[in-house]
Amino acid sequence: MLANRRNDTGPEMRVRRLLHAAGLRYRTDYAPDRRNLRRRADIVFTRRRIAVFIDGCYWHGCPEHFVPPKANARYWAGKIAGNIARDRDTDERLRSLGWVVLRFWEHEEPSLVAERIILTVRGA
Repeated sequence: MLANRRNDTGPEMRVRRLLHAAGLRYRTDYAPDRRNLRRRADIVFTRRRIAVFIDGCYWHGCPEHFVPPKANARYWAGKIAGNIARDRDTDERLRSLGWVVLRFWEHEEPSLVAERIILTVRGA
């Protein structure tokens, strides 16, 4: 698990390059609400109050690509279920604080992800 990056992953970097090329500036690996929520978003637009998460298919239980492990299945099932529950809790808590939460899967096309983020940022 130590080899798995928490930030600056390939999918995240591809999206960030497109956002930067479009002229957007943002914070990375940033806690949107440090006082009430000790969770970090991948990309944050602080003034617009937009938090973007780019979730890994394995760690966040992608409905399309998640394949449960065969070894130590009980442990990993609980771990992934906990991650999914924490993601939903994070979404609810940030929204209740007035944040717009955008979640994407790592397998989604970076240009489409970036386009949706740009529309949200510029339209917000």
